[in-house]
Amino acid sequence: MFGDLFDEDFSILSSNQCGKPKSKRKDPELPNPRENTNLSGIKNQGGTCYLNSLLQTLLFTPEFREALFSIGPEELGSLEDTHKPESKVRVIPLQLQRLFAQLLLLDQHAASTADLTDSFGWNGNEEMRQHDVQELNRILFSALETSLVGTSGHNLINQLYHGTLVNQIVCKECKNVSERQEDFLDLTVAVKDVSGLEEALWNMYVEEEHFERENLYRCGACNKLVEAIKSAKLRKLPPFLTVSLLRFNFDFEKCERYKETRCYTFPIQINLKPFCEQTQLDDLEYMYELFSVIIHKGGCYGGHYHVYIRDIDELGNWQVLEEDGSLNDEDKDLKETENDKEKDNPLTILKNILLEVESTEMAVDCLAQKFWEKKSVSWNKKYRKQYGPIRKYLQNNSQDFLLSSDGSKVRLNDQSHYLSFGSQSQSHLRNEDEKMSLGKASTNLKEHFSESHWFDLNDSKVQPIREREIQKQFQGNESAYMLFYRKSQMMRPSEARGNPRYRVPSHLLNEMDTANIKLQKKREECDLADNNIDLHLHICSHYKFCNGALHPLHSQKESVLDLTFDKRKTLGELQQAVFQLLEFWEGDLVLSLAKSFPAGLHIYQILEGDDSTLSSTGLFDGADIFVWNGKEVDGVEVQTGIDHEPFLINVLRLAGHNEGRKGQQFMESQHVFSCSLSLRMICEALTSSKGIILKSHSGSEKEADNWKVIPEEDMEKTLRAVGLTDGCSILVLDSHDQSMVNVTGGNLTAFTHDISWLQVKKICNLEAEEMQVKITATVETMMSDIRIKAIEEMQLDKELVNNSCLRPIGKNGKLLCPVPEDYTVKEAELKMGSLLGLCSGKAPTATQLFLYFIVGHDLQCSPEKEIVVEETATVKECLNLILKKSDLTGDDWHLRKIDWCYEAGEPLNEENATLKELSICNGDILNVAEGKLPPKGFLKVPVWWYRPFSQVKHINNIQDQVNCISKKVGPSASRDLPTFLQSEVDLCYVGDIEISGEAFLEDLKIQVMTLPSIQEFSIPLPEFLRVWTMEKKQPCKLLRSNKEKLHKLKLGSRVEICIEPLFKEENLGPKDLLLRILMSVPGERDYYHPVDLIWDISKECTASALRGKIAAYYSLPVEKIEIAKYSPGKFEWMPISSWTQQMSKKKKKKKSDSLQSSPYSLKDGDIIGVKNLLIDDNTDFSTIKDDIGKQMQKQLTIEKTRQRESVQNDCFHEKKVTKHRKPEAALSISVGVFS
Repeated sequence: MFGDLFDEDFSILSSNQCGKPKSKRKDPELPNPRENTNLSGIKNQGGTCYLNSLLQTLLFTPEFREALFSIGPEELGSLEDTHKPESKVRVIPLQLQRLFAQLLLLDQHAASTADLTDSFGWNGNEEMRQHDVQELNRILFSALETSLVGTSGHNLINQLYHGTLVNQIVCKECKNVSERQEDFLDLTVAVKDVSGLEEALWNMYVEEEHFERENLYRCGACNKLVEAIKSAKLRKLPPFLTVSLLRFNFDFEKCERYKETRCYTFPIQINLKPFCEQTQLDDLEYMYELFSVIIHKGGCYGGHYHVYIRDIDELGNWQVLEEDGSLNDEDKDLKETENDKEKDNPLTILKNILLEVESTEMAVDCLAQKFWEKKSVSWNKKYRKQYGPIRKYLQNNSQDFLLSSDGSKVRLNDQSHYLSFGSQSQSHLRNEDEKMSLGKASTNLKEHFSESHWFDLNDSKVQPIREREIQKQFQGNESAYMLFYRKSQMMRPSEARGNPRYRVPSHLLNEMDTANIKLQKKREECDLADNNIDLHLHICSHYKFCNGALHPLHSQKESVLDLTFDKRKTLGELQQAVFQLLEFWEGDLVLSLAKSFPAGLHIYQILEGDDSTLSSTGLFDGADIFVWNGKEVDGVEVQTGIDHEPFLINVLRLAGHNEGRKGQQFMESQHVFSCSLSLRMICEALTSSKGIILKSHSGSEKEADNWKVIPEEDMEKTLRAVGLTDGCSILVLDSHDQSMVNVTGGNLTAFTHDISWLQVKKICNLEAEEMQVKITATVETMMSDIRIKAIEEMQLDKELVNNSCLRPIGKNGKLLCPVPEDYTVKEAELKMGSLLGLCSGKAPTATQLFLYFIVGHDLQCSPEKEIVVEETATVKECLNLILKKSDLTGDDWHLRKIDWCYEAGEPLNEENATLKELSICNGDILNVAEGKLPPKGFLKVPVWWYRPFSQVKHINNIQDQVNCISKKVGPSASRDLPTFLQSEVDLCYVGDIEISGEAFLEDLKIQVMTLPSIQEFSIPLPEFLRVWTMEKKQPCKLLRSNKEKLHKLKLGSRVEICIEPLFKEENLGPKDLLLRILMSVPGERDYYHPVDLIWDISKECTASALRGKIAAYYSLPVEKIEIAKYSPGKFEWMPISSWTQQMSKKKKKKKSDSLQSSPYSLKDGDIIGVKNLLIDDNTDFSTIKDDIGKQMQKQLTIEKTRQRESVQNDCFHEKKVTKHRKPEAALSISVGVFS
């Protein structure tokens, strides 16, 4: 169902610097034209294949299509009036008409159903959800019937699809007949234990059920239990008969659903006379022909739908199959068929490309470019839909292709090559078998003239099929699910044959004609753009030659001229164009292909052949061309070609602390050399003749085994000859480092991670001269030995031997925890080259903890202090030690642990618990906070002063609002504000209160009133305060009922509240809803200051009741206002209408219209916008702030999507994702009320 939604696209992976062509991306809004079938598919929106299949069936039901087209705009309205108030536009039939016109007339590969599904009231989730096509058929017909009420098409569905059947019970004694008539739009027939459709209909409408013995029937005429016969018959047959097959059943033993996949036959033509009540009519009246089969592939919990359709009006091109059958010579037909098949086989094409190149390997994106050059079409356009991206295709055919470890290069699998071409006899036998099978196929092809034109419409893909293909859908995992028959007597007029414009309304014809003209114009522009390539002309007078490469004299922009040129033109025309561009040029003008390297620009072959086109010479979009005289640049002779490419070599030397750039182990520098230079010349340029050069043979520089010494006999060879490449690394060892090399073995005996150095800096006496030494060590060296050796080399007092320790120094200069003496370098997790500080004081023992602590609430500005405590010390003992060291007194202190975000976490409540029990570790930071911990059962609640934007001075400029709130709330809070609207809230921290969980809400308000910051406002009573809980620095839940205990309000230990002052007393009841009402400013996209509206919802909470409440508040007529709810997180306004309803499949039952349920979910504090239609007819509720907010959200979503795709691509092949089955949801279509 999801197609290639998650496939990767490697077609645009190219780099101009690497000499690979750029691919010009086509306009994503420009649809591809129709293919050979001349029929249009329908795009899958993610899970709408069931909808696409049904829509195509309705489209290819000419009588339905024409009946729908016959209803004009004067009855249905206009789509342009959809958003006008009080306009009753019948959107669903209008959008269906428009979609049908696009499928018939618009020259595009596939049409979109987005507008149609929007008219259904579906959101993005609904379009991604899988549903049953039989269920959709009934609900869509119901929605159409409702939409067409009061129009000339009110009886459209009944006329075409409505039939009746009758159930009869005949008393055997009095012959009284009791009957019950039923209407149907489709017949649901059994599949289980039935061989086919005709048997199922026989069981339903021919066989009789007898009531006898213990199972008797009470006759109304006899008034007693009697024997009777029950039967059913078709009383009225519709012009179109829809048959729904019950493929899905429930296994009561296994308690699970399953799909019936056994063989179930159905005829192309069927005679329904045996199943009808009236049989006196002519047999032709009962004959029906199959014209559509909707097919389901998959299981009962998901799958994919597509449809086989008979093209009754012959609108499509079935010539694809007819051409094959029109040939007379069977042998010629077989040969051409086989050759064409082989030519279009992607496996053969890719193999031939790889066989043509000289090198054994080729980059995958180069292979894609060669494919494009060979077939004049990209891989994505020709084969991606069938085989996926080219890289995926190569992986799936590992028997023929071998990919490199990183997937960037590919070569042929030699073994498969020999297998394919090794045995001529086997190949001959295989070809003979193929000829026999193709011969049979050729014989069958001749029968096509008597066949109907059938097509397989699979979302966007449309292809012709044979009528016999239908038999394959009798059984299996992919099998028929719905059958559509039409009366055989229904004939089509001759003028409808092959005429897609037949009976299409003139306004839709004009719209499609205009759209086709625009599409054709865009395609012509794209075709012209596709043949133009951008060339970068490098003028020799702007370059100098040094270090084996060309470098611009000025900036790159000044040295390069960009030229757009038609690749169909010749090299001679290109040279003439360059001559005209460079009016100052004198002498010979030679064009050479060039390539940019990290070392500079390098020239390759001269472009020769004036009559050759640019495309035939291999010039690609973005190619670099060097313009010169063909001999020299700035008086210096330039060597060209692949043998003189410039190499950028990374030269590494062993380095001390902070000298290298690779983990403080190497000193690195970059040098440019011609690949034709000898190693001897390189060695003389880098070091003395006694130096040794090593190369990395595996691309890794972390292991000693990866470095190999270049022997003396290879020193006269060139860089390319010894295997060095552009961007590679060499290690140069001077004479004093050569003890690390085993020249005989040709490799390193040790490496910097085995034998290296640690830096030790003296910190114990800051007044003395600063000293620093380098101590040789290995990963197994003891830290005590390093400390003693450092003391000896710095010639410090021997007293420090027993009273000092080593502490790592962080990148920011901070002294970290002391390293235990009995640890090795490896156990201490130290990297070679690390800097250690020699400090006074002993290192903590194995039972002690080294901790940092900060005093006070200001964690950023207060200094960190250090303390060593026993891990068995209690929290209270640790606090006393810290207070003593900090010269603090009193009991009004407690400890908190600072988390990794450098914020104070939960307090350490258990004073008698040990630090070890609380998982306090070496290096943890504790915060000594002022204030006692609240007793057990008490809450410590931070209190904020809250004034909604109704009480804040209006600020016109959006940026001023953001800046204002950022200053008031602080940087940490302003980061959490998700919307501009939320940022219009004035919050100010006023203090903390401690209160028992058994206290009432009124007690909390009284205690808040005692805070010093609140007393200055002179609040008379608790009823003048409104209390909200807070989440993410925003009011969340309104606390009501002053006599409610706090623990019943479920306030947690980390709850924060905000207090909103009121101008009058308020005591909200449980059924009072507090709303913020915004009246729009006429003629502007803005609102007046909001007002609070208390709405009693005890009687009803409906849209009409809310409209009445707001209209009464503003003294306006109810019909002259429009209201909408604002969603701050989405920057969207949801109109609240009182006449829309949901049509459900369950007897069209009207859903609950309470505004507290979905989709409005109205709650306290919600914002309601109001439009006064008496003075403002604009019903757009959005503001400029909403536009800016949506744009910011869109950018954030794009960035998150990129990050998520990057993570998915890395983990896709490593983890097997378990699919959790989503709960099934009912399908519904939203329809307006029409009379």
